[in-house]
Amino acid sequence: MLNNGVRKEMLNELSPVRGSKTKRKRVGRGAGSQGKTSGRGHKGQGSRSGRGVSRWFEGGQTPLKMRSPKRGFTNIFKKQYDIVNLKDLERFADAESVTVQTLAEAGIVSGKKPVKLLSSGEITSALSITVNACSEAAARKINDAGGKVEIV
Repeated sequence: MLNNGVRKEMLNELSPVRGSKTKRKRVGRGAGSQGKTSGRGHKGQGSRSGRGVSRWFEGGQTPLKMRSPKRGFTNIFKKQYDIVNLKDLERFADAESVTVQTLAEAGIVSGKKPVKLLSSGEITSALSITVNACSEAAARKINDAGGKVEIV
């Protein structure tokens, strides 16, 4: 049907794009079409159900991860801190004291790890801050603003 030189398809004339509809491969259905071993060859791991090896398996050869030299050291006793910067404390301008629990309630820290205070940013209000660790520069800035830092 033509309307202003543009062809409009009717629903009964619609058909799928050529090549988009293909029949699935039916394996194991006779000698003429991927029959017998169904394209898996004879015997071995590849012929069994649940077959396959992990991507990093190298055919029994020592894997690259084990062959490569190991370097470095991981300290299992290292303390992991939640970091809080001075600029994060601006929202507590009216508060008198800031604790780890107060920071967790505000969503700044998780409350599961110890908290360390760092000096990024400026602080203008005099706050009494209680944390697990604090950098010297952060403590200096807080003291200059008239506040104090207590380390638990």
